Amino acid sequence: MMQRRQTARRGKPAKKGAPVTALAANSAGEIFELEGYAAAGMAGDRMVPLTLENTLPMPHGGELMFLAHRSPVAFNRATGRPEVIPENPFAPGEPICAVAAFNSPGYVNACVSAYRERTPGDILPLFSYGAVGWQGGGFRSAVICVDREPRQDLRRMPREKVVEGVLRMQKILPENRLRRHLERCALEYGCPAGKNFFLGRYEAPLPTSRVCNARCLGCISLQPAGGVSCSQERIDFTPTPEEIAGVALAHIRRVDRAVVSFGQGCEGDPLLAAHVIEPAIRLIRRETDRGTINMNTNASLPDVLSQLIDAGLDSIRVSMNSVREACYHAYFRPGGYGFADVVKSIDTALARGRFVSVNYLNCPGFTDTPEEVAAFMAFRRAHPVHFIQWRNLNYDPVRYWAAMNRAASHGAPLGMAAALSRIRRAFPDLQHGYFNPPKEKWGKNKDKE
Repeated sequence: MMQRRQTARRGKPAKKGAPVTALAANSAGEIFELEGYAAAGMAGDRMVPLTLENTLPMPHGGELMFLAHRSPVAFNRATGRPEVIPENPFAPGEPICAVAAFNSPGYVNACVSAYRERTPGDILPLFSYGAVGWQGGGFRSAVICVDREPRQDLRRMPREKVVEGVLRMQKILPENRLRRHLERCALEYGCPAGKNFFLGRYEAPLPTSRVCNARCLGCISLQPAGGVSCSQERIDFTPTPEEIAGVALAHIRRVDRAVVSFGQGCEGDPLLAAHVIEPAIRLIRRETDRGTINMNTNASLPDVLSQLIDAGLDSIRVSMNSVREACYHAYFRPGGYGFADVVKSIDTALARGRFVSVNYLNCPGFTDTPEEVAAFMAFRRAHPVHFIQWRNLNYDPVRYWAAMNRAASHGAPLGMAAALSRIRRAFPDLQHGYFNPPKEKWGKNKDKE
């Protein structure tokens, strides 16, 4: 399914506002331009032509993907209308596929790749599918930059340096199973968070929980047999408090403004492992008050969260696709908890003076609808979270729109840029970004840094 970027034909620089040329891929995964067609993005039922004004040069580290069994939709430059293009115009009879961009961290998709399915029921793997085209000698993505911090810039993570860090940590933590698990994350899965631990920079992951009490549509570590494939395996053991504290302290002692985080893609929800996390936090704080201890969570157990705050938890990041209960439940499919519990956890953390972020799983065509924007603004007035992390939802967009439309009604999308602008104007104190900030940066607006 995934295909690394190919070299398209170079052309003359285009004028500002010029359309971006559409792309397609053949059955061999070779990507080429569709001359005479402008690239299109979609957001629900809305089709948007891509131009130099609503795209950026494709960020470094992004990947191009061809979408099997899906025909590209592009705007015919002669008629100005969108068309489904089922076969190669240069080789009649040869089927072609749509092309999408899996964009780098820090960039929000403004729209997704425009396509039509040829095989109903064929669900896409768990990635996000940004709209992309070619112009001015390079690929261009329909994205909005929300965080310029190079925390997960692959150019700063050379494999030889990661391996050096692995060997160093093997000596420091020779019997630590969590350290061993992170080696696989960094070297086999290419996890940027795992790499950062071994490189001694920014944020270190502390995966701990084997189980979860939600059944998210887009869970990347656990899916029903026969469904969409997971992109990584879930941790299969529970580290001890000493193993957790060992990894955390190794990171905090060598990194300025260090962050260590429970709740990773390779685990369930960390609140369900509080029996080892609480003593681990106490062990860390017994040794040092440096570093930020963070938890990425579904916030399903407010009483358990309160106990972890007592132990020394500094901040939480709460994953939400929507602040409307019906839409939240349709995606997270919680077991044994409800949306009210999530809200109670947020209010508990705020009342206890903890830093609270929302991990906002966004998808153009839903997140930017008037109903969603209005709901988020009302939610933030009632629950003044500090930070919103804009994350592209890794799930088949057509399936997602269908699920959300079954859960609630929606108007025409405003556009992601307009949605962000409205929220920024309404809440100038609300921070926006992608990564968990260290406590040294709390209260500093990234937009003004």
